[in-house]
Formats: sequence, structure tokens, C-alpha cells
Amino acid sequence: MRYMLMILEPRGQRTTRSEDEGRALYAEMIAFGQDLAAQGQLVATESLRPDSHAVRVQRRGDKSTLTDGPFAETREMVGGFFLIECPSRDEAVRLAETCPAARFATVEVRECAPCYVP
Repeated sequence: MRYMLMILEPRGQRTTRSEDEGRALYAEMIAFGQDLAAQGQLVATESLRPDSHAVRVQRRGDKSTLTDGPFAETREMVGGFFLIECPSRDEAVRLAETCPAARFATVEVRECAPCYVP
């Protein structure tokens, strides 16, 4: 089964770190991904820029609406993800617990499934 480990960071947290601190945390996240890959569990991973660089797109009928970030509706932003393959939700949760981001953010575990599955 595939699971997404979404890294939900408090907005603005990245700007509170020095470049050296940010690079050290990023190196830990890279090492975590390399460990998942070595175990044959990593499908894909990406770090995302802050949502101040994002745009939301909605299409209703023939009209598209674009909204530039940051988005005031939430206090967190998706900072990145690991798409993993593992046999159970329990295993995905165990892996999330070992993710370095769990120390400074929230790691949300979501099973991948078609949108018609409740």
C-alpha cells in the first residue's frame, strides 16, 4: 500500500532558522529519504517552497479564479512529502515517527486511494 507522509510546517518557521540550521535539517531529511530508498520503501519525495510562492486555482464553469499565497485560512503549510510503499498503516505511522520533521512540524500519514473510496 502507498502512503503519503505530508510535512505540515508552521508558517514562517523556516525564516527563524539560520542558513546553517536550515541546511542541517534539510540534510537530515535527505538522509531519512535515502534510508527509505535503501529499504525499498521510497516511491517519491520532494521539498516544497513556502506557500508565499504558491497559487491556488479554482475553475467553476468557464471561469478560473487564481489566488496567490500565502493563504490566511491555515496556520500551517505543506512543506514537503514522502510517498512510501509499506504493508500497513501501522508501519507508515512507525516510519513517520522516525521522520526528522516530526521534531519541528507535524507529519500527517495518509493512505493513497482513488477519490471514490470513502
